[in-house]
Amino acid sequence: MMEQIIPFISEVGFPIVVTLYLLHRIEAKLDVVIQSIQSLPERLNER
Repeated sequence: MMEQIIPFISEVGFPIVVTLYLLHRIEAKLDVVIQSIQSLPERLNER
């Protein structure tokens, strides 16, 4: 994995690589948030 990342960093720059990494991590967390929002009406109807 690191062997692929190092040439990429030298091509596009460190800030862009960090941004892409953070976006990748945030995407998974956003999926959980979206699921929670979609299930909210069902939970509110249960009360």
